[in-house]
Amino acid sequence: MVAVHEQTSTAAAAGPDGTSPGLYSPDLAPTRREGRRWGAYNVFTLWGNDVHSLGNYAFAMGLFALGMSVWQILIAFAIASALLFGLLTLSGYMGHKTGVPFPVMSRISFGTRGAQLPAAVRGAVAIAWFGIQTYLAASVLRAVVKKLAPGAASLDHNSILGLSTLGWITFVALWAVQVVIVSYGMELIRKYMAFAAPAILITMCGLAVWILSKTDLSIAVSTGNAPTGVDAWRQIFESAALWVVIYGTFVLNFCDFTRSAKSRRAIVVGNLVGIPLNMLFFAGIVVVLSGGQFKLDGHVVTGPEDIVATIPSTPLMVLASLAFITLTIAVNLLANFVAPIYALVNLFPRKLDFRRARLVSAVIGLVILPWNLYNSPTVVNYFLGGLGALLGPAFGVVMADYWLVRRTRVNVPALYTAATDGDYHYRSGFHLRAIGAFGPAAAVAVVIALAPAFTSVSGFSWFIGAGLAALLYVALADRSRTARDVDGETIAVDAV
Repeated sequence: MVAVHEQTSTAAAAGPDGTSPGLYSPDLAPTRREGRRWGAYNVFTLWGNDVHSLGNYAFAMGLFALGMSVWQILIAFAIASALLFGLLTLSGYMGHKTGVPFPVMSRISFGTRGAQLPAAVRGAVAIAWFGIQTYLAASVLRAVVKKLAPGAASLDHNSILGLSTLGWITFVALWAVQVVIVSYGMELIRKYMAFAAPAILITMCGLAVWILSKTDLSIAVSTGNAPTGVDAWRQIFESAALWVVIYGTFVLNFCDFTRSAKSRRAIVVGNLVGIPLNMLFFAGIVVVLSGGQFKLDGHVVTGPEDIVATIPSTPLMVLASLAFITLTIAVNLLANFVAPIYALVNLFPRKLDFRRARLVSAVIGLVILPWNLYNSPTVVNYFLGGLGALLGPAFGVVMADYWLVRRTRVNVPALYTAATDGDYHYRSGFHLRAIGAFGPAAAVAVVIALAPAFTSVSGFSWFIGAGLAALLYVALADRSRTARDVDGETIAVDAV
């Protein structure tokens, strides 16, 4: 039987009897039921932080800039939040039942060695965005430093590998803060989120109230060129789809967090408050900030930091900026740091544990010079966009396998053995049916996402890729399965 562990980081060690050293480490082992500390509030704070990220505000305010009206934006977010609630709840259940992180979860459908494919894609996207988000937070901190110490502006005019001296100081400082937080494992991340979520919610509410006080409690409904009829609904659904795509990473590896959930109810309640309710609250803040600022001076803001910069009180401006920095760190820890850490531990379980992998991931996020990536539309749109398009097909295969083919029956101990007769060994550790479904669907998703000819439907590439991969996998799947119960856990025996 596979040993299980609580949410603490320990050095990688040889696995217990029946496990293979190349597939097992304490950080990859299933979590103990008694070691699960994530309640509904912790799940909510995950979304309370991530939904209100600066990047998300920039995306949502961009919809207003494109001409969508306040009501169209609210409808788009209502549709997207309903879809995400369903997808994330199903994905979260998988983590709660098995207690394993995403790279191990992927072994069920892709095989003990084939699972490296989706885990590597997810990890590569996350590392790049970890660096970019740290750079964005450092840009806010840089502005705060110059506001408080005008003399520091002299350090912001040179360039060392594309970043000024002050830019390097602020980037490395925030980079180090995140490395330290993650070094204490998932428990400190949980506590940090519990602190950061209320801070950013209070800040955004205060910013919205401040704008409304300047506009006599009224806002502009649109910029004056809102789409109508069929065009309006097409843009509403495309905006909703793009919002889901933003969370294409999270729906894939949500089990990294829900493996620590106390119960299914905690996942449902946390998701209910954190996704539909919180996202509609987010949309309300967006339309107030966008519509209010447009009514004031006819200016379309690109993010809340633009409004913060206009706050006349230096102390208030600094507090708001620090709240944004706190938020960005929380989002980075959740969305862009945990996934590559588990992916690296999964690749080198005998050499890396959670702490060592976090340092490797952080160093990669630094040496890629993420500010140069961010300032290159080609890299962001084609490289990261292309990798992102692969997440949908991976999600389609994993979900179709778990819910439709296996019907939630999983042999958890077999996920940690490379024995040729193991349930998830398939052919030399690769499940060819999963790869056969993933490959064509991924090709289609990438073409739709990047080819100019498909611009009109590129926003739906994640859904098209996920749906096509799921259909292909179900069509190719071998249904010859039996099931038995061992120690209260349902264990599937595959005849593949």
